[in-house]
Amino acid sequence: MKIADANQPSPIDVAIVGAGSAGLALAAELKRSGVTRVVMLEREKTAGGIPRHCGHYPFGIREYGRLLKGPDYAKRNVDTAVKLGVEIRNEVSVTELHPQGRLSLFTPSGLESLQAKRVVLCTGVRESSRSQRFIGGDRPLGVMSTAALQSLVYLNGMHPFSRPIILGSELVSFSAIETCRHLGIRPVAMVEELDRVIAQKTILPYLTLRGVPLYAGVHEPKIIGKKHVEALAFVDADGKPQTIETDGIIVSGRFRPEASLLLASHLELDPGSGGPVIDQFGQCSDPSYYSAGNLLRAAETSGWCWREGVSTAKRIVQDLSSAHYEVRGYIRLSTNDPAIKFALPQRLVISNRPGGMTDMQIGLLKPSRGVLKASCGSQCVSVSKINSRPMRRILRPLADILATAPGSDVQLSFEES
Repeated sequence: MKIADANQPSPIDVAIVGAGSAGLALAAELKRSGVTRVVMLEREKTAGGIPRHCGHYPFGIREYGRLLKGPDYAKRNVDTAVKLGVEIRNEVSVTELHPQGRLSLFTPSGLESLQAKRVVLCTGVRESSRSQRFIGGDRPLGVMSTAALQSLVYLNGMHPFSRPIILGSELVSFSAIETCRHLGIRPVAMVEELDRVIAQKTILPYLTLRGVPLYAGVHEPKIIGKKHVEALAFVDADGKPQTIETDGIIVSGRFRPEASLLLASHLELDPGSGGPVIDQFGQCSDPSYYSAGNLLRAAETSGWCWREGVSTAKRIVQDLSSAHYEVRGYIRLSTNDPAIKFALPQRLVISNRPGGMTDMQIGLLKPSRGVLKASCGSQCVSVSKINSRPMRRILRPLADILATAPGSDVQLSFEES
């Protein structure tokens, strides 16, 4: 096994861990801005990220002005980056993050050490498993995530079942319906534990159009089957036991950041988002590291991640090419309110550096309607109304929080109305 000399790492300006939508957009923008050497590290055989598995529309409208299917969108992202001079190293796994931008890698040739001026973490998300969602019952074949289904169908040409149930109601759950259409089959039901769909309610007519009944507000879902899935049992919203026959269960959504690298690293991890703590420039607790895309929160669309990658690239270019900025202190943004899952950025820099995020992003743990307050001690810094649900994008201005004194700890709280 080859072990590269750790004292002579490759001279790289920016290393990007993960070649999905955010990472590829970021890499391309870095090259457009004149960054000399940009290297992407992707553990899969092919770059492109989750859209590679999504053989349906709509992708690419805002990015390319064209309506594309997922694989075409992923290919265009890859081709654009490669034409601009980005080096993409597939089948390379980052095994450890070290201070000051040094990475340990496992490659087809063996172990290596890589040194970069800046490292950007774009490892994305994964769906929660049935065990993580506490779905009881038997352990038969035929239970899979949306990502596994799409990989089997679009990448391997397989037909895993004929009448599945979709457990979940996020946007990715509707993507699963489109994957089933590609197979020429129709899901027998969509089942959601919350009282209504998580995706925007404007998408509900789609279920009627596709002939997929919705069961919302269910309790105690249990999978039934000896060797293969035979049925899903649950208690419906009226408290009545229900059993639906099926030959497959798609456990869809409830995304979690792919943060395994962070758990053993020196970087600060946010327990709410599950991703790294960042400032308004996307910079982690070690300033050699940045992060972008769904590692920061689960989960946004490919288009959002693409645009976030472009914005983060511009901040990195500024960081690499400019003089030292004066830092007058930091403000901590946090929450322990049971209605709020996360808020980011979590650490705000008080500096003359321009170009940071103008909004914070908030995620909810439960459907909430009321007033969001940002407080510094007994002083209320800002107030805004919220009427939203989990897994929905909520943006609020950062200006009032940035105006508080350096060293402040600003707490977010929610008051129901």
